[in-house]
Amino acid sequence: MTRLGELTGDYILRTDSRIGFVARHAMSTKVRGQFDEFEGVAYLDGEDPSKSSVQLIIQAKSIQTRNRQRDKQLRARFLDTTSHPTISFNSTTVRQAEENGFAVAGHLTIRGVTKPVTVNFQLISAENDRWGTFTVGFQGSITISRKDWGVNWNTATWVLISERVRLEFDVTAIRRCGGREPGPRLP
Repeated sequence: MTRLGELTGDYILRTDSRIGFVARHAMSTKVRGQFDEFEGVAYLDGEDPSKSSVQLIIQAKSIQTRNRQRDKQLRARFLDTTSHPTISFNSTTVRQAEENGFAVAGHLTIRGVTKPVTVNFQLISAENDRWGTFTVGFQGSITISRKDWGVNWNTATWVLISERVRLEFDVTAIRRCGGREPGPRLP
């Protein structure tokens, strides 16, 4: 694998990345879903990961669970996408946790509520793709309590859908330039 120092640069998230979630339904089955519309940028500093940063904006209405009725309820009642069209994450610190592992702390905003979280990521690839563009791949996850962000629509929901939701990230980013200054920001 590439040395960490070779990763330094500005990156943009590829659209074939997956930002998903898993929650228990009726305490037995799992509901899996994902968001289909998002954009993200990162500045990676391989020599000093603490200088790295990540910014992600997800279009909340793009939630998909392969069940049209459930997706409609998630958009309207749980996420209130009319009033809160985006979910965002802005890193505050990045620290190397192991050889290819990183703890990315930041602010997660859902339904207009912002809370601190730390997502653990593992670097899984760093290479030139078939077009000669340098890409990096990361996998990460975090389990959150949806009630901390007010993601609920009635008291019966607490019994039917688990309070704990696992957010999953399987992302690939393309290096845009090789500079050493913190890079692009999303609006």
